[in-house]
Amino acid sequence: MPANPKYLTQSIWQRIAKITAAILGGYLVSVSFHLALASWISHVNVIITMAFSGFILWVVLMIVAFLAKSGWKIWGIYLLLTLIFCSIIYLGQIYNPITG
Repeated sequence: MPANPKYLTQSIWQRIAKITAAILGGYLVSVSFHLALASWISHVNVIITMAFSGFILWVVLMIVAFLAKSGWKIWGIYLLLTLIFCSIIYLGQIYNPITG
């Protein structure tokens, strides 16, 4: 049974924004989240766990991107989350440097 056209995104730019946010933005958030954890917790354990939980989080973020009304808003949210996690990584590297 095909989807009802009234629920589909009409604008090509919104579709492109949602697809790129799902693939690229979701990946950036997933990786930056795990690296932020690794900068404060045992980095070996987090990186090994990321091999599985990273893909699960990425898929969840893909689904969220397609459920959003606006592709630009979800891009903004994903970029904001990535910047927050990058600042946590930066602070983690200052206060808990990896030595060996």
